[in-house]
Amino acid sequence: MTSRVVETPYGPARAELHCASESRAALLLGHGAGGGIAAPDLVAATRAAVDVGVHVALVEQPYRVAGRRAPAPAKQLDAAWLAVADELGATWFDDLPLLFGGRSSGARVACRTSSEGQAVAVLCLAFPVHPPGKPEKSRIGELDGVEVATLVVQGENDPFGRPQAAHHRDVVLLPGDHNLKADVAAVGRTVSEWLDRVLRPLEV
Repeated sequence: MTSRVVETPYGPARAELHCASESRAALLLGHGAGGGIAAPDLVAATRAAVDVGVHVALVEQPYRVAGRRAPAPAKQLDAAWLAVADELGATWFDDLPLLFGGRSSGARVACRTSSEGQAVAVLCLAFPVHPPGKPEKSRIGELDGVEVATLVVQGENDPFGRPQAAHHRDVVLLPGDHNLKADVAAVGRTVSEWLDRVLRPLEV
């Protein structure tokens, strides 16, 4: 595991790199709004990806690196994320297909930036469809706007809602709520199977 600081328009971000024995692709994973890269589902997804030959960069947004818990505005999160993707894509992950992903707020960032960042697929862990108890404040448009293969891993009892499967989008419901801690082994299995499936056509 290697850690690298990446300069962004909103201060330094940090990327924690986990290398796979193969080099099929690279997956950038972002954290939730108030959490960090040590969240159990992110750890499970990282291990699963590495096991199927995908390098992983766990990305800490600048506000977290600076020690703040309150998240930055969406525009800043997206700009910082794209800066990290550009830097890693030109250095560590040169010539590899890039996948974007994350949990909760990080999943929203991955969706919003997937087109501009030229991601070949998007992984969403616990996508927050709406704030708890406020279905009228839906963010489903961010998910619907993704034009590449997408996997959403969601807790069956997630108070942030449950998205529906759609064209290019698989939704897998697992026991538990928004933190996806109830069955992290299932998170890993789901991620590894999906990664293997979406990457295979790119390797022909």
